Amino acid sequence: MNTPLAERMRPKSLGEYFGQEHLVGPKGSLTQMISNGVFPSLIFWGPPGTGKTTLAQLLALEKERPFYQLSAINAGVKEIREIISKAEHSGGLFSGKSPILFIDEIHRFSKSQQDSLLNAVEKGIITLIGATTENPSFEVINALLSRCQVYVLNTLQKEDLEKILNHALEKDSIIKEYKIQLKETEALIELAGGDARKLLSLLELVIQANSKEKLILTNDLVFETVQTNSVLFDKNGDFHYDIVSAFIKSIRGSDPNGAIYWLARMIEGGEDIGFIARRMLILAAEDIGIANPTALVLANSTFQAVNSVGYPEGRILLSECALYLATSPKSNTAYKAIGAAQEKVRQTGNLPVPLHLRNAPTKLMKEMGYGEDYKYAHDFQNQFVDQEFLPEKIKGTTLYSPGNNSKENSIREFLKLRWKKKYGY
Repeated sequence: MNTPLAERMRPKSLGEYFGQEHLVGPKGSLTQMISNGVFPSLIFWGPPGTGKTTLAQLLALEKERPFYQLSAINAGVKEIREIISKAEHSGGLFSGKSPILFIDEIHRFSKSQQDSLLNAVEKGIITLIGATTENPSFEVINALLSRCQVYVLNTLQKEDLEKILNHALEKDSIIKEYKIQLKETEALIELAGGDARKLLSLLELVIQANSKEKLILTNDLVFETVQTNSVLFDKNGDFHYDIVSAFIKSIRGSDPNGAIYWLARMIEGGEDIGFIARRMLILAAEDIGIANPTALVLANSTFQAVNSVGYPEGRILLSECALYLATSPKSNTAYKAIGAAQEKVRQTGNLPVPLHLRNAPTKLMKEMGYGEDYKYAHDFQNQFVDQEFLPEKIKGTTLYSPGNNSKENSIREFLKLRWKKKYGY
């Protein structure tokens, strides 16, 4: 098979596009946009294999626009300017049908590369569609982001992946020759992780590795095949998120050897240096937190430094940070506390702020009792006085419980002296 199955099964129309109902379903936002004749520049943000590239191509077909495609991995300002020049001479600006420039992995473009798009997008010379797996708020410059509508593509659900599987078995002429009986789908769907491209690559791998006149696809066959051919399947980065997961779990589990091994795997695989640093920054808050607040400071410094240094020297900074985080005491109490607080807000709604905690900038507000009976902590011994800071309906609710580590044990003693009666510390 010269052309991969995932490419052969790329939808030719929106009718063949599975998933993302919130965008392309009957009431989807992109569906409404198309029907209203509106077509601004767009940013598609979502995990790999959720259909960002395909959706951009289908929109170009739907709107009958010329379509240019670049990858931020191997394109630069020169290629951008060449396409803009072609667009300027295409007459699209005057017909209201400016060409579409699709940039895959736009988060990999530098600020200067993104700047080179601004004028053409602003004047409508091109309609930009950018695709990114990273949060565009961090990775796309504000000037460009403000000129685009951001649409989120979600991880594909089980029913979407099953439709894609069945569609491939029914429609692909090469696959049909194998006379496949799809007995079980759980393994394929689990290993795909919501990624349609990975799903079809897995299906193709299993078929090629077990070529028979009649092939019965079972969960055991899928797992056995993938384990046997794991290196073959992984060389194109299909287990990208599995390796990241192993890296994070090694640090969380305080194993510096596992952490440094998986870090090396990502570096050797060409992983984006900013992506690795950002994941460690999140981990420092989520899994180390108050047990060692310095971890967040170091992770943030690493995040900023590697973006300045780049590869190859940046690997040393990543190594230092990963080893520090792996050997640091762990606590997820900050993560659990904000989760508990958000759940309480969802359960109780917008409870009123107690009057004594409200500001009273006007005479009327003072007359209404705003700020009355508030006790200024600095006026009391040890800068503390027992007063209520939660709404009446949920007073006495404990949302933060200190973890069992030296830092939070001292925090527990601090809280016991002040809040033992109210919160049970």
